[in-house]
Formats: sequence, C-alpha cells, structure tokens
Amino acid sequence: MTELELLKGRKPGQREASSSYPASAAAILPSRASIGIVADSFATRFAAVRAVRGPLVLGLDPSADVLESWCLGDSADGLDRFADIVLAAADSAVGLVKPQSAFYERHGWRGIRTLQRLVADARSTGLLVILDVKRGDVASTNDAYAEAYLGKGAPLAADAITVHPYLGVGAMGRLVSRAADSGSCLLVVTRSSNPEGRLVQSSVTAGGLLVEQDLLRQIRALNDNLASGGIGPVGAVIAPARLHPELDLAAANCLFLAPGVGAQGAAVADVAEVFAACPDRVMPSASRSLLTAGPDVRKLADAAAALAAEFRAALPG
Repeated sequence: MTELELLKGRKPGQREASSSYPASAAAILPSRASIGIVADSFATRFAAVRAVRGPLVLGLDPSADVLESWCLGDSADGLDRFADIVLAAADSAVGLVKPQSAFYERHGWRGIRTLQRLVADARSTGLLVILDVKRGDVASTNDAYAEAYLGKGAPLAADAITVHPYLGVGAMGRLVSRAADSGSCLLVVTRSSNPEGRLVQSSVTAGGLLVEQDLLRQIRALNDNLASGGIGPVGAVIAPARLHPELDLAAANCLFLAPGVGAQGAAVADVAEVFAACPDRVMPSASRSLLTAGPDVRKLADAAAALAAEFRAALPG
C-alpha cells in the first residue's frame, strides 16, 4: 500500500470513487497510460476541468520554510511526504496544480525523482499539471527542453510549462511546435508578479510597443496561425495587478496564468478586474497562502476548495 493510498483511506490499488468529474470531463483528461498522447488541446481540457472544479491552480511549492513548518524536515524524505500530502488534498479540491521545479531540484536526483512521480501521479488522477520551470534559451537548447517536458516520451511530461521569452520568441520554435502537436501549452512570462520584472517588461521596443505588449502581439500571431478562431497553445503569464497601460488580453486568443494570489498580495477581486474581458481564460494561482493550511490533508483541501469556489463565482463564463 502506498503512502498516498493510506492518506486517502484506500485499499491497495483501489481507485477513488468520486462524482466530481462527469463522464464527459473524465474522458478528455489524461490517464497515466496516455501521458504525452493527447487528442485534445490544453484549452479544451482546461475548459472541462474549469466547469467542474473551477479555474484555481494550487501551487505545490515545498520551500524549506514549508517543509519545516509542516514538521517534515527539509530533506528528500520530507519532500516525498510533502508530495503525498498535496496530491491527496488536490485530488478532491482543484482541477489544476503547479509544482515549482526549483524547489524539487534543490534536493538533487531524489528531488527530481519526486517531481517526476508527482507530475505523473497528478495527471493519472485527472489533474492538469502546469510545471513551473521558466525555461528559455537559444533554439538548440529549447529543442532539448521541449523533449524534456512536452509530449510523447518526455520524462517530465506536463500539460503545460512556463517559459521566458527574453532570448527571443523566434528561438522558441520547437517548444511551440511540440506544444501544439502534443496538446500542451506554453505559458510565456509577459507581465510577472515581481516588481523587478518591470524594468524589462515595460521597456519600449524599436516598434514603439512595450516589451509586454509586443509579446502579446507575437503570442496572438502564433495562435492565429496554429488555432485560427480558437484558443491557441501559447499562453501568457500575467500578474493580476492594476498597472498601466492596460494590456489587450482578450485579443491574444490565449489562456493566462495569473500568479501572485494570496501571499504576494493579489486578491480574487484583482483577478476579476484585470481579466474582466476574458474571465473564462484565466488560471489564478495560489501557493503559500494555501499551504499554510497543511500538513492536514482535509484542512488543505478545504482551504483550496473554498478559494476555488470564490474564483468560480468571480470569474463567469
């Protein structure tokens, strides 16, 4: 019997009985056997999950402070235990999770092994996994990143990954094509939640647009080419902050990851205001503010479910 089964009160090998996902939603969510072989787009799968569980993304960020406050110990063993707890909580509360890769990588090969298990097990239960890796390099290196994270045969195959574009959107060709071919999603850091990012993102390009505006223009062009008339495989990371100028988010034909909810100061109302033109396309993310409810599985699940319900009410569509 695995530790996850013990946490959920299951018998060995027993699947959890749940009426949370209707048959139509479950049919398009990836199973362990079909990881990397996805017939539907990420946007389609997100819409199905959103209709049942809401748009909230639970951030799975096992910082040293979290592991110690949960009395697990800041170690590879503590990290394994953390993974079991958050999987048990997320499975009954949200439709999407977002592990931040760095917090696993710092534990070396055992941490990467835990991350690989976490991603695979989360997807096997029907959770959509956004792997927060923020990769981005020259074209040949991006080819290798694409093979690592996206599609069939990827050892850390996720539904979506975060990338940064500051070596050029043109260098992301293989990441874009592999995401499109595999039904995955790239989430391009465009307007981040950290104030330090403003120096770069608000700079003016040779064409007169801000960097963040030009990125949205390029994302729209990619999506118009890859998914004309629909939501494309290239999305944007946009902080739910009231900044000027306002960005034309609806025109980008993409999904948005909205980090910074909770501990970084953004509230449900901020997300609703910033994404008022496209409320059905935003994936708000909260981590530290929810993880304070752990390590009790039920309390963590209840906290996540309560915030998910708030977002369902605030973001119509």
